Amino acid sequence: MKKEGALKAPLFILYFNIKMDQTKVKNVVNEALSLNESLYLIDFVISENNKIHITVDGDNGAPLSECIRISRSVNDNFDREEEDFSLEVSTPDISHPLKVKRQYLKNINRILKVKTSIEDFEGTLVEVDEDKIVLNWKAREPKPIGKGKVTVSKAATIAYKDIIEAKVKIVF
Repeated sequence: MKKEGALKAPLFILYFNIKMDQTKVKNVVNEALSLNESLYLIDFVISENNKIHITVDGDNGAPLSECIRISRSVNDNFDREEEDFSLEVSTPDISHPLKVKRQYLKNINRILKVKTSIEDFEGTLVEVDEDKIVLNWKAREPKPIGKGKVTVSKAATIAYKDIIEAKVKIVF
């Protein structure tokens, strides 16, 4: 029964976007990656609005078919009606810095630009181990005696902990 003169209040429906369980999603991604041991995780982010961004790479690259397989694995393990998420699986862009030690192994014999807090280096990556990388390059320096310059080989051993940023130099 409706009273005359009663105030009508608008109906508000609140929508709470529940953030996905990051651990659960990462476990699904790691399980998908374990099916191909040459693949590894570079980056994994779930934003506040449940946009999942996964970046993977492989020792010999990561083909599109593997990105699709990982995407399907995540999609098959979560219900979009309940979780309401978007998903992007990609490989690292050439312009992005190296983040994982396995990326350095993949880029042996390529030219890297490496920034440290002390100095910037540019040279050919010749060695990679658990703690450090080694770059080689040639430089022109004044002769010790007399006029002119001489080409000398240089090397730098850089610990991973000292690297601020390392990028592969694109050579055409």
